[in-house]
Amino acid sequence: MTRVVALITAMVAACGSASSDLPRTTDDLYRLDRIWRVTLSVSPEAWEGLQPEAPAGGGFPFGGPGGPPGGSRFGGGPDAPRGPGGFGPGNFLAMGVMMALDGDRNGALSRDEFTGGFGRWFAEWDAAGTGSVGTDQVREGLTRVLSPPPPGGDVVRGSGPVAGAGPGGPGFGLQGQEGQRNGLSAALGLHFDYVKADLTFDGVPFRDVAVRYKGNGTFMDARNTDKKSFKVDLNEFVKGQKLAGISKLNLHNNITDVASLHEPLAYELYRAAGVPAPRTAYARVSLDVPGSHTNRLLGLYSLVENPDSNWADANFGTRKGAIFKPVTRELFKFQGTDWSAYRQAYDPKTDLTRKQEQRVYDFARLITGADDAELARRLPEFLDVDEFSRFMAVTVWLSSTDSILMMGQNFVVYLHPTTDRFLFVPWDLDRAFGNFFNPSPEQLSIRNAWAEDNRFLQRVMQVPAVREAYLARLEEFQKTLFQPARFAAMVEEVAARIRPVLAEEDPGKLAAFDRSVAGQMAGPEGPGGGGSPFRMNAKPIKVFVKERHAAVAAQLTGASEGTPLFGGPGGPGRPGGRGGPGAPGPGGMRPFGPGEILGPVVFAAADTDRDGRMTAAEFEALAVRWFSEWDKEGTGSLNPEQLAAGLTVLLPMPDFARPPARPF
Repeated sequence: MTRVVALITAMVAACGSASSDLPRTTDDLYRLDRIWRVTLSVSPEAWEGLQPEAPAGGGFPFGGPGGPPGGSRFGGGPDAPRGPGGFGPGNFLAMGVMMALDGDRNGALSRDEFTGGFGRWFAEWDAAGTGSVGTDQVREGLTRVLSPPPPGGDVVRGSGPVAGAGPGGPGFGLQGQEGQRNGLSAALGLHFDYVKADLTFDGVPFRDVAVRYKGNGTFMDARNTDKKSFKVDLNEFVKGQKLAGISKLNLHNNITDVASLHEPLAYELYRAAGVPAPRTAYARVSLDVPGSHTNRLLGLYSLVENPDSNWADANFGTRKGAIFKPVTRELFKFQGTDWSAYRQAYDPKTDLTRKQEQRVYDFARLITGADDAELARRLPEFLDVDEFSRFMAVTVWLSSTDSILMMGQNFVVYLHPTTDRFLFVPWDLDRAFGNFFNPSPEQLSIRNAWAEDNRFLQRVMQVPAVREAYLARLEEFQKTLFQPARFAAMVEEVAARIRPVLAEEDPGKLAAFDRSVAGQMAGPEGPGGGGSPFRMNAKPIKVFVKERHAAVAAQLTGASEGTPLFGGPGGPGRPGGRGGPGAPGPGGMRPFGPGEILGPVVFAAADTDRDGRMTAAEFEALAVRWFSEWDKEGTGSLNPEQLAAGLTVLLPMPDFARPPARPF
């Protein structure tokens, strides 16, 4: 009987008869001039089940004080004490250090474990027995021992290359277990389970919906708050339950952006450029958990369209195409004709036919094996060149490097069922407008904006038809869509609409919000206002677009080459290396790994005589000094939070730029 009532309620909601304002279509739902009121009601048991379990083995350095005693759950929970800090480079690297050095697996490092581990590392890196090592050896060695293993993988630390440095390719592993979601949190062993909840959308109830957390870096940033991102499935437990004809809702917490503008405005820009990007709206989200949260306002969220068959039907007039959400730095690398070799990396969101799988194999074979002439001749058979040029023009102009450009993630690939060509679509745009790993994002080169070990982009962007279309789109959009005055007007209009909800959420954030909207640096207030280490020196949208427009204009006229993104000294595109994950990639370039971030810091700190070499005695002295500094309470051991905090203090903004190598 309950299911019947719920189904009737859903049908009423879908028809919009229960509320004159309830959206009837996706066009009504995804509008930036609406802020929908959403409440999630979760039982205490379901709320506990919503919190992901910490990975097995203990010592997980991200959970910190955000979970219940014993650390069985990762962050959140109605009774979880709140701790400081967001996710940052130190947290990520601390996991690798802890796993590499914690010999007794008790979740802490003794002085002997810490200093002894440094000694073992040095002996391995100094394989020739010279008594000293250089910067490259430190970078490569740290990448071998600190690359996160695949969840459940059998990886031996500190003894040769890490096979699990990422099943999708070299560098940071961003893939989860086979059949599970991908991304940083998934690669670190966190799995998000659906629980049963009730949803109220603008006053209309939807019973027995499924809800889970979503996100990766944003989940880490929000780990000590309840304002995490959510995915809601109306159809999981009550078949046929829909809102405006769709069943999945994505609620994004905007925690990396103090102004809550990056993602919605970036999606708007892609769509204006002719890219079939997801649509967005805003939502004011509240939470009910009996006994702990009574209609508690979580705050302002972005409501982002799910790139599924409904999205495809709205954009292409068909539900038969294949949808992939790749996470790999080796896109379209040929790996044979067994789909199991591609499944996790390409993460299909639709059931694939054998023809669609074959199309992936054929395109991969072309990218991997064709010479330049054959690739140029046949590429238009597989790639929608016009759409791809638009996608790349906006991605590069926005300096969106947490994307296909550098990290090999945060994009969707659609295989059109009629043309049999692949189209590219953006996803997860909170890091747009230069909000990720780049000291001078407004100066990013338009001709060298992607890592040199990204074979797919290196090859495709050299094809004359693609290169010419891409540069033509940049020229066109510079005169129209990329005008700073256009962005300024959008910022002012949307900011005025969302400011009241942000004031409700946390009045303390308004000063940072107002400064960002006005085009001033946001300052340290709150997450995204300097609270996220990956945000670094991101500029407000008005400032970024003005400087970016001028920089791109100079590059198009030949007055400037811009600043290339090749991973900087020791990062993607750095020549050299001597084996292991630090070995040269395609074209003799070394791929990205954790040693590329930590290696220069370790070497500079240890090389006290500044002779350009690190001796065993210098490395041991560094280990002793760091342990003493980080063990602030003098307990004789380092817990995960102390380790992460110490590493975070050490890590400056990485320099991801070096002189141009192969501009087109």
